[in-house]
Amino acid sequence: MRRLVPLIVAALALSACTAADPDEPEIPSPFATCSPLGSSGVASTEIPDISLPCFTGGEGVKLRDLRGPAVINLWASWCGPCREELPVIQGLADRADGRFTVLGVDIGDDRAAAADFATTRGVNFPTLYDREKRLLDELGLATLPATVFIDADGGMYVHRAAMDVDQLIEQVKKHTGVTVTR
Repeated sequence: MRRLVPLIVAALALSACTAADPDEPEIPSPFATCSPLGSSGVASTEIPDISLPCFTGGEGVKLRDLRGPAVINLWASWCGPCREELPVIQGLADRADGRFTVLGVDIGDDRAAAADFATTRGVNFPTLYDREKRLLDELGLATLPATVFIDADGGMYVHRAAMDVDQLIEQVKKHTGVTVTR
């Protein structure tokens, strides 16, 4: 029964992130929907208070409402280090097993380029779309990639460089308290 609960929540939440935005071209998306993004915990007061649309369309996701533990990776298809790191983040998402949320934010990118890049790399975890680089600006960052770690109490840590598998596993444990194996 415990395994059915996330599936039921996901089915109920799909409508929040699946409608196409009439202003965006019809682009097939390789990404999963952005719901459900919450888990137990307290909403962070450090996370920027902005909403970003899900890459797959639909209503925006208010980042301040995201519950930890969570890992948010900021990337773009034109970013060399992102191109190496994003499959590592996908591996983390594949091993999350409902213990934490893994979310991507495509920053300042062309939708078609992002979708093509993700498709060719096998990346499909839920991803938000931030063409105007609002989250990057709110976090005071100038470069990509960056990864935001949110613990269960809403504490936030921003890692400002690309990571390999071992570095990512170490950072997840250090900043969210969740142990992930290789």
